[in-house]
Amino acid sequence: EVLKYYQITIEDVWGLQSTSNIEVGDYEVELWGEYYSVLNDTVLYLDNSGLTGEIPPEIGNLINLTDLNLRENQLTGSIPPEIGNLTNLEKLFLYGNQLTGSLPPEIGNLTNLTYLDLSQNQLTGSIPPEIGNLTNLGSLFLYGNQLTGSIPSEIGNLTNLVVLRLNNNQLTGEIPESICDLNIPW
Repeated sequence: EVLKYYQITIEDVWGLQSTSNIEVGDYEVELWGEYYSVLNDTVLYLDNSGLTGEIPPEIGNLINLTDLNLRENQLTGSIPPEIGNLTNLEKLFLYGNQLTGSLPPEIGNLTNLTYLDLSQNQLTGSIPPEIGNLTNLGSLFLYGNQLTGSIPSEIGNLTNLVVLRLNNNQLTGEIPESICDLNIPW
């Protein structure tokens, strides 16, 4: 399950050699009984597909994904830290599952995200300060979970944010002043 580069050299009966161009190898990842190409698959829309079980860590191998939509399934377990490998991701929808555990700090690696919806799950723990790395984010939905602790001040780094929903959690503490500087139409 590693991308390989290869070059083929062929020798004919007279000893003459011919060499091919260097090609990038591809492999497939199996997710929920289906196979997806590491190189060629850029979108994965499996919303409302009756998926069960945990999100496989192998999902982190689909490094060319720009859109990942797994909303409204019956997914359980935690969000795998391997999700942080999907650095080309622009949209991530995990809304309406039964995901538990805390938000992995690796989510901060997804700096191309413009839309992040993790709402209506059973996520716990605090919002990681790495969320502030997502400076391209326009919409952030974390409502309807069981998140605790305070809102990290790093959320003020999200200067492109126009939609922020954190309601129906168990957040405590003061709202960081940095939120007031965002361009959200309150």
